[in-house]
Amino acid sequence: MKIIVLMEDTWKDPAYRYEHGLSIYIETKRHRLLVDTGKTDAFFCNAKKHGIDLSKVDTVVLSHGHYDHGGGIMAFHKQNPKAGIYLQRSACGSYYHGERYIGIDKGIARLPQARLLEGDMQIDEELFLFSGITGRKYFAQSNLALSQRVEGKDMPDTFAHEQCLAIRQEEGILLVSGCAHNGILNILERYRELFPDGPAMVISGFHMMKKGEYSPEEQEVICATARELSKMDAKFYTGHCTGEEAFALMKPIMGEKLQRMYSGMQIMWDVR
Repeated sequence: MKIIVLMEDTWKDPAYRYEHGLSIYIETKRHRLLVDTGKTDAFFCNAKKHGIDLSKVDTVVLSHGHYDHGGGIMAFHKQNPKAGIYLQRSACGSYYHGERYIGIDKGIARLPQARLLEGDMQIDEELFLFSGITGRKYFAQSNLALSQRVEGKDMPDTFAHEQCLAIRQEEGILLVSGCAHNGILNILERYRELFPDGPAMVISGFHMMKKGEYSPEEQEVICATARELSKMDAKFYTGHCTGEEAFALMKPIMGEKLQRMYSGMQIMWDVR
């Protein structure tokens, strides 16, 4: 399996573009996939540097309905109008951070290749999408600033529009999330309801980023999350909304099980 971080908030090589957003390119035996497309069409430039032909992508998965994950979908569709685009129907809702709109272009729902889901879906033997994450263990306090507008009324975002992708390979399962707004431990709990074995690798933001200092309680939630993840027989790649401070708290606990993503990075699928 080939895994390339096409877009992320940070970089190591200045030849690659970066922005606040996330996009992952994955090649399997059956598929060429995009999970999210970042905030703009900048991911095209990074794909070109890796020699990736995005016209051959057959499947796009939108992890949730926020602009920094779906902002490049319309530009992608112009270049590749054949790829199926899978998103939860609720991802086309109206989402806000305070007064700022952070939702996606609602035209995405009207694209002929858009597949508007209402819950889980098995695409084929390799690909399985799941949502329905309701647990609230170690729920990030930064989520409290996010809302959804329904019939003109603002209410807390429940993140029902979030979905995760499980990719089954002979060596194990790769689990991909976007921001894990519902909490990475709650996502893994939902995963265990669906699959008998834990994932071999997890790629996900942890949505722990915060402006200002963490309170002692918030630091403990981050460290407790790291302790739980360290017990799993899996490697975790994170970035984007995790935040440098949270990563610095988690890394001593998780050691080599936790790795940092950056734009242009190739993640090695080496789980044997």
